[in-house]
Amino acid sequence: MEIKEKVFTDKQERIARYSKALGHPVRVFIMDFLVKNADKCCYSGDMAEELPIARSTLSQHLSELKAAGLIQGEINPPYIKYCINAAGWADAKALLDTFFNRK
Repeated sequence: MEIKEKVFTDKQERIARYSKALGHPVRVFIMDFLVKNADKCCYSGDMAEELPIARSTLSQHLSELKAAGLIQGEINPPYIKYCINAAGWADAKALLDTFFNRK
């Protein structure tokens, strides 16, 4: 079996990962919520009070954002506190800005 060369660049793969993570309105809401509260981290319960979804569904959305590197969580049993992952968020903003502002 022949091994193919990598077709996509690292930047293209990161843009796709961030875009997928932001591809649902609940996840966009979560990012807005965390950006507006950037001076402090928020518990998932804080967000659950704002959204008409089950906590388990919220947890899945938080996991997607965390896997993409856009947020980070700190476990304080029995709660998890979430914040923006500053490095991931800055990377996503820079990549998407460059992507959308091409000529």
